[in-house]
Amino acid sequence: QVQLVESGGGLVQPGGSLRLSCAASGSRFSINAMGWYRQAPGKQRALVATITSGGSTNYADSVKGRFTISRDNAKNTSYLQMNSLKPEDTAVYYCNAVISNHRLPYWGQGTQVTVSS
Repeated sequence: QVQLVESGGGLVQPGGSLRLSCAASGSRFSINAMGWYRQAPGKQRALVATITSGGSTNYADSVKGRFTISRDNAKNTSYLQMNSLKPEDTAVYYCNAVISNHRLPYWGQGTQVTVSS
């Protein structure tokens, strides 16, 4: 019913920046919270950042001061601006959306972010 499509991943040098985008589409819906999560090889998927419909944000300690989550409600799109990237940020990044009156949250397909010299 709702599809999330991510873009913006790629290879970047340490200290560089990337901006990820996640666009939601489908039948009529209203998004409550949106978030970004990441999963490194051999590890569980972990929270990166979340944002509510009112703009309240939450960040993992490891990315505070470097990453910024935002959303454009008119476009049903969330963004993750990643600055001062470190090799330990390397992971598959997944966007997430909690939809009003839907039983389960939705997930994007994931986009690879690789931080390497």
